[in-house]
Amino acid sequence: MWILPIDLKLRLGLRVSALAALCFVAALAFTLFETHREARLQVDRIARTVASAVTLQQEQTRWIKGAVDVSSGLEAAAAVVMEPGLCISYRSPNGETREQLCSGSNPEQSGVPGVFAAVYSGIFDTDVQSVRPVSLAGAHLGDAVASITPQRLIGRSWDQTSHLAVVMATALLALCGFVYLALATALRPTRVIRTGLERLAAGDLSARLPPFDLAELSAVGHVFNQLAGSLEVTVAERSALTRQLIAVQDEERRRLARELHDEFGQCLAAIGAVAASAGQVAQVSCPVLVPDCGSIGRTAAHMMEALRNALLRLRPPDVGELGLVASLESLVSGWNSAGGGRTTFRIELDGVFDGLPEDFAANLYRIAQEAITNAAKHAEASSVVLRLRMQDADIELFVADNGKAGNGVAVKSGMGLLGMRERVAALGGSIRFDAPGPGGLQVRAVIPVPVGETRVAA
Repeated sequence: MWILPIDLKLRLGLRVSALAALCFVAALAFTLFETHREARLQVDRIARTVASAVTLQQEQTRWIKGAVDVSSGLEAAAAVVMEPGLCISYRSPNGETREQLCSGSNPEQSGVPGVFAAVYSGIFDTDVQSVRPVSLAGAHLGDAVASITPQRLIGRSWDQTSHLAVVMATALLALCGFVYLALATALRPTRVIRTGLERLAAGDLSARLPPFDLAELSAVGHVFNQLAGSLEVTVAERSALTRQLIAVQDEERRRLARELHDEFGQCLAAIGAVAASAGQVAQVSCPVLVPDCGSIGRTAAHMMEALRNALLRLRPPDVGELGLVASLESLVSGWNSAGGGRTTFRIELDGVFDGLPEDFAANLYRIAQEAITNAAKHAEASSVVLRLRMQDADIELFVADNGKAGNGVAVKSGMGLLGMRERVAALGGSIRFDAPGPGGLQVRAVIPVPVGETRVAA
């Protein structure tokens, strides 16, 4: 399953922000509950104050007049406790309201969002009131009632919550910015690690990571350096072993070519000579055998031609004596002659290739020979191009055909491509196989020229 990669700084920043947002939501919820609880406590205090004020008023009236006054004395209490959205009242023992005073709502609290009001009403009970008895000399005179309007209650909660929300939102944005900057600073060494990995993936085994301040990244860098060093040693040993195997393989091919030439070639030559002699004798003594003798001679000649081609592939021309350019031109000319016009082979040279070490030039010839043989035998191409170009410190060998080998299967294995990879790797170069279109295969090898060799640009 494909997963969209997310930047580590962004991911950690989002997680910290989400955690902070949860804390802020919890703080807002706590603020709402505290505001509601404080409103209830305030109403309860006001009810007690009103009850005390009414009781005091009744005591004074009784002391002066000798009887309880019908009026409650709410005006005296209202002067102390009244605020917008508050109602105080005095009820008789039978529940009849004798006197009530209410204050209007604060106009500044009229802008409460409807959503907030609906949510608040759904969570909390907006009917907040407190009842306190009024007694005198053990007699129950009535009740003092204090209540707050729902508009006032919701408005006060909105004022405190909105202010806190603005502060928290600002703090959350600032926290996100600080966290992202802190993570960006802390994770800056990961760019160095990524660069080192990219160099290592590109084949630069000398890549190493510097020490880091963070212990975790230092451990990663230490393991990376150990891995790169081990890989460098392993690749160097593998390259040396590959060069030895290639040298042994070339020597075995030369030995096999000598044995085929000395043994099998002489036998074919002898068969051809005997067939010719038998044909001459048969013309006199047994004419019916003349066609068979001619067939034997032609078969021997065909086998001799096939042997010459095999010997040419097993034992290439002496590149040290002829030179790389002359050897490649001879190779291309030979394939043009053997192709019978079905495939056209061309060679393009860019630069001067004199003075290359004999072993290095022989390996270049082998790579080009394998690439052309692969195109000629398996691609069924009508055109094959061999291009050799001298660069600043490298030689680029390019072989392209327009056949059917670009199906991607042959690029992976088989058809001599593995041997080409081994030779290029042994020379410290790189090789790439491309299929640019529906047909055809391109082989591009870039091989560094041995240090100390002088090259003249064309």
